[in-house]
Amino acid sequence: MRETIQFLMHHGYTVVVVWVFAEQIGLPIPSIPLLLAAGALAGSHQLSFPVAVGLAVLAALASDLIWYGLGRRRGHAILNLLCRISLEPDSCVRRTEDIFIRHGARSLVIAKFVPGLGTVAPPLAGMFHMRAWRFVLWDLAGALAWAGSFTVAGYVFSAQIERVAGYALRLGSWLIVLAVVALLAYVSWKYVQRQRFIRRLRIARITPEDLKRKLDAGEDIVVVDLRHDL
Repeated sequence: MRETIQFLMHHGYTVVVVWVFAEQIGLPIPSIPLLLAAGALAGSHQLSFPVAVGLAVLAALASDLIWYGLGRRRGHAILNLLCRISLEPDSCVRRTEDIFIRHGARSLVIAKFVPGLGTVAPPLAGMFHMRAWRFVLWDLAGALAWAGSFTVAGYVFSAQIERVAGYALRLGSWLIVLAVVALLAYVSWKYVQRQRFIRRLRIARITPEDLKRKLDAGEDIVVVDLRHDL
């Protein structure tokens, strides 16, 4: 614990910038624990609270601007790429587009609090050709709300976080094993859910030829167009 605190005290600001940027660019390394730790260190006057929050916001904004530019230039190709590597590729594009259409630019404020949406929202804003200054303002507000809330939580509960970290270090390698097992269980459950969903679609499928025959036979058929507005 002492070595960890010493490392964060000497390299805390650099770690915050690199870690937050890496997570927001799409790497599976959650930065919420790091923001909590930065807040806890700020609570014990080892780091500056405004500087830690400001650097986290700037790192998030930098990565979001990259995705915004890619979305503006490449459109659906970038969105499809991000959704293809997600755990729910079948509904990823539809869900994110629905959220963005329903809430518009305001969705950028809550995007980072919604798993999977934080990385997808910036290229979606570029794809919809949101003006750059408008994107920066809303994304800045979202990054400030996200980074600020978790850093404040770490600041307020600094004593409890240090106690929890001490327990975690006592568990040692068992903590890593538990984390890996939990992650594998979650991924496996999502995979099983997706396979069941695909199986149901396969059972419920009707070909265009079958529909044509039913229509020609005068059967009482109702066709509902569920294609997305886009």
